[in-house]
Amino acid sequence: MPHPFSHYQESAQAIARRLGGFTPQVALVLGSGLGDLAQEVEHPVTIPYGEIPHLRPSTAPGHQGQLVVGTLAGQQVAVMQGRMHHYEGYSYEEVGYPLRVLRLLGCRTLMVTNAAGCVRPDWKAGEIMLLTDHIKLGSESPLRGENLPQFGPRFPDATHLYTPQLQSLARRTAGELGLTLREGVYFYAHGPQYETPAEVRAIRLLGGDAVGMSTVPEVLVAAHCGMEVLGFSLLSNLAAGMLDQPLTEQEVLQAGQAARPHFSALVLGCLNRLPNPGNVTWR
Repeated sequence: MPHPFSHYQESAQAIARRLGGFTPQVALVLGSGLGDLAQEVEHPVTIPYGEIPHLRPSTAPGHQGQLVVGTLAGQQVAVMQGRMHHYEGYSYEEVGYPLRVLRLLGCRTLMVTNAAGCVRPDWKAGEIMLLTDHIKLGSESPLRGENLPQFGPRFPDATHLYTPQLQSLARRTAGELGLTLREGVYFYAHGPQYETPAEVRAIRLLGGDAVGMSTVPEVLVAAHCGMEVLGFSLLSNLAAGMLDQPLTEQEVLQAGQAARPHFSALVLGCLNRLPNPGNVTWR
């Protein structure tokens, strides 16, 4: 059943009661193998998803399924330590549900991360890709159904889902850190099976640079309700058919752990450059 606006309000109010007046400004979604960054949040308030009304649990491996609210790199953040996926059996509305709740809490910016398969033969596993756009074909939109005008319009524009200013900020941050930052298009696949070699070839022809099973529903919901968006993919593996070996879940999680130092440095550096509440100056 579709969620009425009152459900989102109930979820946000339940979280707010635990925060004692603290208002997060940045929503941070941590993907597979990247959840350890939440441990660096200062003065954290940790809320398991099961304690938030109407929010579904996260069952994917490497996703702890809790919200961690506090301060990180000078920003007031709400960190999703784990996300929901359509392949877990959830509707797209349920997948995007937390982002609307975080917007009601006060979040104006979404920084979203994921682990993705690389489909570019000239790139390497372990590198980080800045999302400049995405491709989503043959699946429902999380905005399907009755529109809730409290969040956004019936037919939202999708020209700049990934905020150009935030992309520039990420490039500057990566340059200062001496990190190689790839830029490309994220191709959304339903999962949970990995893509076939033929599908990977088709994704490459269609203009995709990396492929994964998350992020796009969340970005569509966040942009619809007026949030600015910055997205990163950890290229955890070369996609099917590019190497003569099968893909495994463990490979993705291990790649996340190996990349943690430089991936965390990039995320923290970008957070530090964001404008503070009431200050529109980009650092």
